[in-house]
Amino acid sequence: MKNKGSLLGATMLVAGTCIGGGMLALPVATGGSGFFPSLVMMLIGWAFMTLSALFLSEVNMWMKEGAHVVAMAARFLGPVGKGATWILYLFIGYASLTAYTAGGGQLLGIGVNNLLHIPISEPLAIILFVTIFGLVLYLGNIILGRINTILMIGLVLSYLLLIGSGGPYVQWKNLLRNDWGNTLLAVPLLLTIFSFQTIVPSLTIYLKRDARALRLAIILGTTIALLVYIVWEWLVLGTVLVDGDFGLAAALAQGKPVTEFLGIAVGSPWVGALADFFAFFALVTSFLGIALGLFDFLADGLKIARDKWGNVTLGLLVAAPTLFFALALEKVFLLALDTSGGIGDSILNIFFPALMLWVGRYHKNLHSDYRIPGGRSVIVLAMAYALFVLTIELLGKFGVIVSLGL
Repeated sequence: MKNKGSLLGATMLVAGTCIGGGMLALPVATGGSGFFPSLVMMLIGWAFMTLSALFLSEVNMWMKEGAHVVAMAARFLGPVGKGATWILYLFIGYASLTAYTAGGGQLLGIGVNNLLHIPISEPLAIILFVTIFGLVLYLGNIILGRINTILMIGLVLSYLLLIGSGGPYVQWKNLLRNDWGNTLLAVPLLLTIFSFQTIVPSLTIYLKRDARALRLAIILGTTIALLVYIVWEWLVLGTVLVDGDFGLAAALAQGKPVTEFLGIAVGSPWVGALADFFAFFALVTSFLGIALGLFDFLADGLKIARDKWGNVTLGLLVAAPTLFFALALEKVFLLALDTSGGIGDSILNIFFPALMLWVGRYHKNLHSDYRIPGGRSVIVLAMAYALFVLTIELLGKFGVIVSLGL
């Protein structure tokens, strides 16, 4: 890239990477605790994920331009850290793709049935989803960029229309309901919705190593995402009840996106249609972004040439595991996003950046003009929070923390 990118462009990259399919799972995971408890936990998750990205940006400034997260881990964490980063990056990538494929397949099947009156099974819809949007990846970055721009416009318009049309149905009594005892259940997912740290090296290149612009882009981008999530939580938790056949508990138990029940909850086909459009755009844009990142990561890591057959190989490496898990696992949408945050994001996107910063500052004594405020105590606090989230995830998986059916 010859010219320096704009602060606005970098900010939108951060916000756009955060905002996506995780929005559909957010109200379902936080519904049991209520609006205000989930708001508190969301603010904490936003603070730590923003802080960890700032940590990573300082570490990246010590590297040569273009250094990937794996290269950073190799320098500061050694071979074990490099190997763990490889594994966690793949884990987050495939878990996220599996979630978006499962949710996108469901919505594609609903859309085909409603618009064309052709009923198709969920497995077939999932296969069609991966085939159609996997082909977009194969066609190249230029076409993908154009299609993604159209999808992002659809995402923004449907979001604004959904908020505008659904807002009058929000009931204050629904927002006041709270159960602080359920707040821990959503903590892992609250990392997933602010997950963008792996693009920090790309942002550094985009901004031509402008430290001030990089810091502002990270803070502004995550703050925009936070505001979007708060309004979304206000709409859904203020309209959709927790209990009932079409409540948040049912969505959680069935592992479905909340938008499937939103239109039913407010009794408006218009709101339901907008919810389906919004959900589909959110899932597809998330799928394309994560798939492209994984595509490039595998090409670089496995040294696969980006020619005709190389792209076919990479496409199969991305699509085959994704299809397998999306077809084989039940309730996979929420399960995959929750596990991605609890295990992948807590370690790769919080603990490792904090540990790399500690090693660079206090063991290798590296210095630069770009330094994030905060000393040892802030770094230790971030690592402690990462381990806290990981512990919650593991306890939940072993049944020590019981959720509403997940």
